[in-house]
Amino acid sequence: MLSSIKKIFVLRDLRRRILLTIILLIIVRFITQIPIPGITRETLQEFFSQNQILGLLDIFSGGTLSNFSIGLMGVGPYITASIILQLLTFIIPSLDELNKEGEQGKHKINQYTRMLTVPLSLIQSFSMIALLKSQDIIGQFSSFQLINVLLISTAVTIIMMWMGEIISEEGIGNGISLIITVGILGGIPEQIGNTTAIVFGSGEVDTTKLYGLIVFGFIAIATIIFIVLMNEAIRKIPISYARKIQSRSSRGLIDTYLPMKINTAGVIPIIFALSVIVFPGLLANFFTKAQSPIIANFAKMIVKFFDPNSFSYGATYFILVVAFTFFYTSIVFQPKQVAENLQKQGGFIPGIRPGKETENYIDKIIKRITFPGSLFLGVIAILPFIIQSFTGITTLVLGGTSLLILVSVVFETSNQLKAHLITRQYDAY
Repeated sequence: MLSSIKKIFVLRDLRRRILLTIILLIIVRFITQIPIPGITRETLQEFFSQNQILGLLDIFSGGTLSNFSIGLMGVGPYITASIILQLLTFIIPSLDELNKEGEQGKHKINQYTRMLTVPLSLIQSFSMIALLKSQDIIGQFSSFQLINVLLISTAVTIIMMWMGEIISEEGIGNGISLIITVGILGGIPEQIGNTTAIVFGSGEVDTTKLYGLIVFGFIAIATIIFIVLMNEAIRKIPISYARKIQSRSSRGLIDTYLPMKINTAGVIPIIFALSVIVFPGLLANFFTKAQSPIIANFAKMIVKFFDPNSFSYGATYFILVVAFTFFYTSIVFQPKQVAENLQKQGGFIPGIRPGKETENYIDKIIKRITFPGSLFLGVIAILPFIIQSFTGITTLVLGGTSLLILVSVVFETSNQLKAHLITRQYDAY
């Protein structure tokens, strides 16, 4: 390990990549600390800490939302645009063909993603301002002020997106993921400070909160171990490739395997479920004061059903995550395409005929392993509610989704770092 660290500082190109990544992430964190005038930061952060869904939105914004920063939505609109384009690629044939054109096609899709980010940033920023105004968190904006906020927020989102892409191309790791990760890590010291004030702030130790804090620590450690195991878990399907041995004019076999991850969908199903479950409650809030008693009562019922502290909300969220895991996995992993590629390359699964039988076999396997993967993501999504019910501590909101992102980014960045070291080791020879 020490030799690897030494190589990082010795290799000039690798050192430049790491320094570039660190500098850009520092700039991003500086941007997230510049607030838009006219809000009380303490009231805003208290509001976000009481709403797990908005707290999750803050995670995907890179920490800009809870600070009401000039980059209000952060990289959130870019993530949404990426998901939309990824889904459209499997729905619209022209985009699918474009995706198969290699680097040039992917470059065009990235351009479409950037273009879509602009209107999404305007819409999401306006929606968030409307929500905060309806909750009396922020004051009334004039038309000129509102337009300024929306334009500045969108401009900063584009700048953060650009810096994230620079990190991905010229630095180390995935830039957007690292921006989100730094936002998560940036909120931990404040959470620890608030928790310490609750447990030890009155001069006497609150034993109930202290026990809750200990339980939280054990749950956090167990969750990290569970996430690491599930994130790296794969099902190996044996694959054999026919090989002609020229010297003996005979045929042999090259044996390998097809790795299928249990968590193929990653964190995307949680984002999908979040988008769906937020909408009914936000929409119903606007009708709770309607003149018609029927509409007002129905809206209040919807608001109550989607109250983040209710059992109905947690159960609905869990079911949506499980359903979207199957949905997204079926989009990104296509057994027919895998079977066709194997057949073209002369590969086959021992005991299974190439073609339709191979497709059916792979489809059966992916459905089986997606079930525990979907349950895993469902538990991760509702983990903050479970932790708070056990510990009674609301100041620590580092949930399963945050831990999942942190673990994934750490593995991704470390693997990329190892790849750079190995490449330069071969170049040395």
